[in-house]
Amino acid sequence: MILKSNRKQLVFLFFSKTTSCVMDGASCLAPGPPSLTLLLFHCCLETDVCVCSVTLGRSVCLPDSHRAENIPPEVLRQREAKWLDMLNNWDKWMAKRHKKMKLRCQKGIPPSLRGRAWLYLSGGKVKREQHKGKFEELDSQAGDPKWVDVIERDLHRQFPFHEMFVARGGHGQQDLYRVLKAYTLHRPEEGYCQAQAPIAAVLLMHMPAEDAFWGLVQICEKYLPGYYSAGLEAIQLDGEILFTLLKRVSPLAHRHLKKHKLDPILYMTEWFMCAFSRTLPWVSVLRVWDMFLCEGVKIIFRVGLVVLKCMLGSQDKLKTCQGQYETMELLKTIDTRYMQEGFLVREILELPVSELDIEKEHLASVRRWKETRGELHCKSLPRMHGAKAIMAAEPPSRQDLRQNPTIIVESPLATKSNGEDKERKNTKEQKNGKKNSSPTQVAAYLEPSEPSPLLKDTALLGSNQSLSSTEYDTYL
Repeated sequence: MILKSNRKQLVFLFFSKTTSCVMDGASCLAPGPPSLTLLLFHCCLETDVCVCSVTLGRSVCLPDSHRAENIPPEVLRQREAKWLDMLNNWDKWMAKRHKKMKLRCQKGIPPSLRGRAWLYLSGGKVKREQHKGKFEELDSQAGDPKWVDVIERDLHRQFPFHEMFVARGGHGQQDLYRVLKAYTLHRPEEGYCQAQAPIAAVLLMHMPAEDAFWGLVQICEKYLPGYYSAGLEAIQLDGEILFTLLKRVSPLAHRHLKKHKLDPILYMTEWFMCAFSRTLPWVSVLRVWDMFLCEGVKIIFRVGLVVLKCMLGSQDKLKTCQGQYETMELLKTIDTRYMQEGFLVREILELPVSELDIEKEHLASVRRWKETRGELHCKSLPRMHGAKAIMAAEPPSRQDLRQNPTIIVESPLATKSNGEDKERKNTKEQKNGKKNSSPTQVAAYLEPSEPSPLLKDTALLGSNQSLSSTEYDTYL
């Protein structure tokens, strides 16, 4: 069966039940209608679908045991309703029920709301509201030729098998170019780094270009500050932090890497700078990003530590890598068992690495750097550990958090109900008009029309109905 979205010309293929394979069926490409996305996702759940991921430019098809977790549609519907409530009362949830929000991020954000949730978690929504017209202004400018040329050469390398980016000059590559070019104009002193392209591409799979731009800004400035600056000093410092934490998590892996003089920058650069978007299977990438944007960079550290512990944490595994080259090759081909969604998330949550641990080791790494190499050349912004820290540092107004859907589709049921309500209202007005000659008196005594009983439950019944409103289906 072939399903298409005219808005973004996306094609999803579903084959036979035994050999079905869908490319990013659960990625929720936000510019298309979520009703379509929900339908696609439920097709994935209700048939034995194997979800493909795009890793280092190649498509990796996971075996049966490594698929996305099989969430029943009714459970997914309940989660959507809960997330819609959080998004509608974001400031209250962040202030009073942040632990509950964190638990829901750990369970996984519903695909239909992932793009909107990421924008709120990262603070990109607030930035967009506070700088209205900024992206359009940057988008209209020509851009620095030295960065434009590099960006254009990198476009076709980002998820080349994904429908959104497969065509040279297609809508996906055009939006990716716009976002990356806008960032170089927004931060000319930083310019463009190749590792920013996969970050922007993942965001574009879930939201429009303007939202993806502000999401990229927040990741570069709040979550991973200094990562994309010249000299890569911040990533080198975090490499030292990772290596120090590894000594506590897996002494055997730490000794092995130290013995063969494998500097962390050799194996962790792509992991951290691309937030594992080019390393893990797609379903695992989404779960990691759900937690990363909620809790901050400690999630990236935990993923790195889990991978190192699992790949190098026993004598049997070390027998196959007796030298530096063999160890590097092993870390380039991570065993799929350790990248499986359920296993990886469990290990991440059980690993006792906190924000305080990272900040403590960061201060120690900076001190050692200054003693051996002198002052840091890049004065990056302080790192924010997750959504709560970002919101506390820059408290938003209620207006900034207000949801403004970019697409509003009037529900046929709501239209029918509205028509019936208007008809009842007109009938009442006519009756009251006979008793009250003054129009103002009529208005004063008009009773509000009762909502249609059918509408109360309709949103939870149909898989293609949004839960965001009884009157309209609102997207993004």
